[in-house]
Amino acid sequence: MQAVYLVCSDIADPKRLRKVHELTLDHGTRLHFSVYQCELSRMQLASFKAVLAEVIHHTGDQVLFVHLGPRQSLTYDCIEHLGRAYLPPAHRSYVS
Repeated sequence: MQAVYLVCSDIADPKRLRKVHELTLDHGTRLHFSVYQCELSRMQLASFKAVLAEVIHHTGDQVLFVHLGPRQSLTYDCIEHLGRAYLPPAHRSYVS
């Protein structure tokens, strides 16, 4: 079962930031600068974290995973907005 995660990163080095951005886009949709929405199974989440752990510097970089709940239409009801309306991204297919 997939769950929705808000993935936020603060990466000190532009080269690492670019790599983290590319890896995160492989797993989800960019919402704003270094904020992404990812729909992941437990296995996909563990694999994603392992790959990121090899890229980031653990003393200077930070990646946060905020669990928003199971992937269903109600999950997106917890996201509020000001200004331009938030629209959930179209479902993406993953091959494991």
